[in-house]
Amino acid sequence: MEKLRVKLETAQRALKTLEEILKEPYSKIVRDASIQRFEYSFEVFWKVVKIYLEYQEGIICNSPKSCFREMFSVGLIDENKTTKLLEMTDDRNLTSHTYDEDLAEGLYHKLHEHYELMKEVLEIIKRQIK
Repeated sequence: MEKLRVKLETAQRALKTLEEILKEPYSKIVRDASIQRFEYSFEVFWKVVKIYLEYQEGIICNSPKSCFREMFSVGLIDENKTTKLLEMTDDRNLTSHTYDEDLAEGLYHKLHEHYELMKEVLEIIKRQIK
């Protein structure tokens, strides 16, 4: 359980850095930094989900999408959140192509929504482990 708490705190700190950069006035540098912060926030976020499912539900999942589907199957999130998490995973997988200006712009404009979703899901997990 301690591993889960530590990873949850790490994820919350990572999300805080994403929140901070999203408040900055737009520039290409801010856009690119925001995408980078989204990348590492997403990585620690889905690993919190993975650890939670293993320790609390006895479910082993090895990819973000499988973990998000498992969250839905145990009733932690609804279908709408599940769909959004799966779409967010697709966006994360596109981040290696941010040299494409149109892709980078499109992704940047989704980051606030992704931030809010990750924050909500972490709060759900936090409530479950108290």
